[in-house]
Formats: sequence, C-alpha cells, structure tokens
Amino acid sequence: MDRIDDLDLKILSELSKDASISVPKLSKKVNINASVVYSRIKRLIKRGLIKKFTVIINDEALGLNVKALTGINMDSKLRDNVLTELFKIPEVREVSEVTGRFDVLVTMNARSLDEMHQLISEKVGRIEGVQKTETFIEMRKTARELVYPTSLSK
Repeated sequence: MDRIDDLDLKILSELSKDASISVPKLSKKVNINASVVYSRIKRLIKRGLIKKFTVIINDEALGLNVKALTGINMDSKLRDNVLTELFKIPEVREVSEVTGRFDVLVTMNARSLDEMHQLISEKVGRIEGVQKTETFIEMRKTARELVYPTSLSK
C-alpha cells in the first residue's frame, strides 16, 4: 500500500478546512499541478482516507437551538433494540457506544428545552431496554478547527 506523504497531508488539511474548494484553487494553495492534485484526491478516496465530502449545516438557522448529550444505561440483552429505536428518532444525531458509567452517549437536537424534555422522557426514556438516562444540555460550545499535520517528518 502506498505511503502517505507530505503532499497528501497538505491536501487532506486543506480539504478538511473547505471540502468545496475547487481543484485549481487547491492546487494553487499546495503549489502543485492541478492534475497531480486531482489524481492524489482520487487515490486518497480509493484508499479510504477520504470517506466522503460533506457540508456542515447551521442547526440554529433551522431553529434547532438546543443540543444535548444523553448518557444511557441499558439492559445489555436489549442492546440491539435500544440502538434500533434510537435511530428511529429523527432528533438523534449520533449514537456512540462507550466505556465508563454509561453504555451509550446520544447527541440530539431540539427546538426548545420543552421539546428536548419531551424527547428524552417520552421517546428515549420509553424505549424497551433503557434503564437510566442522564442528560447534559449544551450551554455554549467552543470548538477548534481540526489540524492535521502537514509533514510526516519532525
């Protein structure tokens, strides 16, 4: 399998900042011929380093102003049912099976605190196999842009 070199890392870094960048603009940023950049991107996709190109949607602009992370303890015998039912709930964004005091962490969005309360108590809490939930409402989020190394050598 081909190794990842510094050019691949530069391309990945630029695409992680803006996946909609055109190949000609990207080639100018990394100072490499556009045909080389295009073939490198195709190779990165083929090798699975790039899973997909996507868009980040502004949830607040859609009225989804409340974000919560809910820890769930579940009956392990009903694991498959819990996971299946969680994904039937449209407001559920992510489900992560984790180690620690919870079995699963669920990320959800809602329009209001009342809607979030209803979602957790009437939908999540009533899933067969859910034993206990603890919800953390996001008050403020500070995130940083992912930084990928642009060089493999130190």
